[in-house]
Amino acid sequence: MTVRRGQGYTLRVSTTRAIHRQLLARCRPLDGGQGTPTVPAQRKARREYEIRVNALQAATAGP
Repeated sequence: MTVRRGQGYTLRVSTTRAIHRQLLARCRPLDGGQGTPTVPAQRKARREYEIRVNALQAATAGP
């Protein structure tokens, strides 16, 4: 796992799609809401991670 600090966060995890989905579910509170403060860099990192996971799922699903 890699976390880059400075302009934002970058999360790289090599694992199964199910684990990626679990990580996304646990990161959802970072988007703010329910009394949780919103941190733009964390929200953006989770969004980008979700995009990568969705792209991976689409690429491996195939026709």
